[in-house]
Amino acid sequence: MKTYRNLFDQIISLENLFAAWEKFKSDKQGKDDVQLFEWQLEQNIFQLHRDLKARRYKHGLYTSFWIQDPKQRHIHKAAVRDRVLHHAIFAIINPLFEKSFISNSFSCRINKGTHKGIITLRDLTRKVSGNVRKPCFALKCDIKKFFETIDHYILFNILAKKIKDPDTMWLLREVIESFSSRYSNLFEQKGVPIGNLTSQLFANVYLNEFDQFIKHGLKIKHYLRYTDDFVILADNPYYLEKIISPIKSFLRQRLCLELHPNKVSIRKLRQGIDFLGYVVLPYHLQLRTKTKNRVFKKLKMRVKEYKDGRIPYKTVEQSLQSYLGVLSHADTHILNQELKNQLWFWLNE
Repeated sequence: MKTYRNLFDQIISLENLFAAWEKFKSDKQGKDDVQLFEWQLEQNIFQLHRDLKARRYKHGLYTSFWIQDPKQRHIHKAAVRDRVLHHAIFAIINPLFEKSFISNSFSCRINKGTHKGIITLRDLTRKVSGNVRKPCFALKCDIKKFFETIDHYILFNILAKKIKDPDTMWLLREVIESFSSRYSNLFEQKGVPIGNLTSQLFANVYLNEFDQFIKHGLKIKHYLRYTDDFVILADNPYYLEKIISPIKSFLRQRLCLELHPNKVSIRKLRQGIDFLGYVVLPYHLQLRTKTKNRVFKKLKMRVKEYKDGRIPYKTVEQSLQSYLGVLSHADTHILNQELKNQLWFWLNE
């Protein structure tokens, strides 16, 4: 395994911190806390650099709130200064681990994402089924409370196998230990906050251990994962039943994780494989009903905001194009027209 040293100076360099700021602020310029930080930008970045260089840096507290996306999630938002640093860390550390990730891991990676994941699943079903001439079954699983139960000690040791820079490990520890979930106790600290960019990196690093076990330990060919959801395809349902036990054992013993007991299922391709907001069927992709309802609800909210004078019409149009992009990955020509017609109706009612 290739190891890396002398990363700390790259992370805390003024060039990297200012680049991290530009990346961070790109879609947040209307936020009050972001504008306040930008008002004294150079002073804030230089102070962050000095604190890091002297190892005086301490991660701040989090602001927590709930969102519905689509299920309810508890988000913990760090201060702007800390989130800029998260981007700086991600820019240097993520490429080092990216090389070791499997191709069928789709969350928070360049040229990956939900749409690439669902297209890959569709293509794999066709491969396993011989273009729907043979049986195809899918084992679909979800890891229970994944972000909340990531073990700090295990995560730190996984990072330390590749990063041999004490200063960088100090900084990563400062970020990791800035948060503890309700699953922590006196002896075990657990959890990373969903709101941190670094948490997405840590999630991929953590579950890459599982990915490698699936590919090289169990030698499974047709596997793909998006964060804590994963699918394994085979032409034999009994084979899929047989591998559930070693999967559970590895997750529990090596990563202190558990499968969600209500979210382990084996389905035939002709029944539809529900994944990432879509349903893969033998001859087409279908948008999940909940996803469709969420798209219509969000667009209706945008129209209301426009009518109330809170956003320009351009924002409504951008939302429409975004949702049509979501629909374009499934066989939804009629649904596209329905969405456009509904928009016209809301604008003119």
